Amino acid sequence: MPAQPLDVSAVKALIFDVDGTLSDSDDLMVERINNRLRFLSGVFGKDKLKLFSRWFVRVAEGPGNWLLEAADRLGFDNLIAAFLDKRANGHEVLAQHYPVIPGVLPMLDVLSSRYPFAIVTARNEMTTSHFLKINKLEPYFQIVVSSQTCRRTKPFPDPLLHAAEQLGVPIESCLMIGDTVTDVRAALAAGAQSVSVLCGFGVEKELLKAGTHAILSSTSGLASFLTETFFDQL
Repeated sequence: MPAQPLDVSAVKALIFDVDGTLSDSDDLMVERINNRLRFLSGVFGKDKLKLFSRWFVRVAEGPGNWLLEAADRLGFDNLIAAFLDKRANGHEVLAQHYPVIPGVLPMLDVLSSRYPFAIVTARNEMTTSHFLKINKLEPYFQIVVSSQTCRRTKPFPDPLLHAAEQLGVPIESCLMIGDTVTDVRAALAAGAQSVSVLCGFGVEKELLKAGTHAILSSTSGLASFLTETFFDQL
């Protein structure tokens, strides 16, 4: 069931996911899958192949999150993180590998004077750092909680609780912005409010069912949404 409407007056800090929320990684993944399957374009056509690639990325996101959750429960998530760190070290850091969603920078500029920010991501520390550095986002995010900061990562509440503690803000006054059901589950489990965005991996129907408080088409619209909703609720 959908949650109660978002109470903007209660929001004192913003916690952001990375993939599909700040980083335009879903389109990059679709492009990579599409390129690998390009040899089939003569059979299915380019348009159908691109639709299949996007469907494949969306469907694969669920098992991927399940694997990370299972690794957390079984205690071998550190092995996955070590592998990803090593893999990231072996790749040249290029801007096209870490694209930022259009409109995110102006949104952060507007909201940074009103709220403190934190990141809570299931990415490993190294790739998160690369993303922030190459897109010049480091000044906005003094607090970064990656997959290995806490013993358990999303959808467990631990990383959000840790971020709230570091921010010095009660978790009930934090707003989690993410693109997946995993982000919603983590926010609600911690006691935070949730805003979901459709510029990443999530599907509106699933996000509403998970209980998110509001849905935006893109993270870039967050500043105007919070402002308009605040005045509507006065």
